[in-house]
Amino acid sequence: MSQKAETNKVIDRAKQIRIKLAEHYPQAKTSLVFDNPFQLLVSTVLSAQTTDEQVNKITAELFRKVPTVHDMALMEPSELEPYLKSCGLYRHKSRYLVQASRLIIAEHDGQVPDSFEKLVKLPGVGRKTANVILSSAFNKPALAVDTHVYRVSKRLGLADGNNVELVEEQLKRIIPVDQWSSFHHHLITHGRLICIARGPRCVRCFLISLCSYASEGGMNSVLEKVKK
Repeated sequence: MSQKAETNKVIDRAKQIRIKLAEHYPQAKTSLVFDNPFQLLVSTVLSAQTTDEQVNKITAELFRKVPTVHDMALMEPSELEPYLKSCGLYRHKSRYLVQASRLIIAEHDGQVPDSFEKLVKLPGVGRKTANVILSSAFNKPALAVDTHVYRVSKRLGLADGNNVELVEEQLKRIIPVDQWSSFHHHLITHGRLICIARGPRCVRCFLISLCSYASEGGMNSVLEKVKK
């Protein structure tokens, strides 16, 4: 099969997967609670190695006491730390958030920038965080690859990159631009409910007929465990 034919085959399978995901998760969206781009930036930075549920508990109190970028910029990291103690890597995140707040005021007139290049220059903001902000705060086309998107897309056989940047590039080639954001949310939801990291629930998966992991033996190992 030619490379073009193989690519078209993957694009067609990706379309079938997108349709099924949209049918099963029509309300999929970010579970982080925020009122503006700055609050989303804070929440997304905090979400590294922390569940969204825990982040929302933290920010419910944090945003009552520290609602704006100006408020956070006036703090020292040590003053922010008590709010974040139930969050993984809270000391690092406290430092990043204070530094990012000061930079947003100094270089962006107090407004979170809406360009990828400017966002990733902020302390604590990587590719995933920048793409989440662009997509969910500014409604711009972006495809954030977190641990769920990375795992599920590779199991489905839609990507085979060995890092998040390569997987992002591969997915962008086969997913229409206007579907990047929704696809991101659908894969996250599927990764949390069905295609979990350990012991994926293949016997319950509506994507089983389209999944490379299942067709290449993953399903058999799952069934063996079920029989035991």
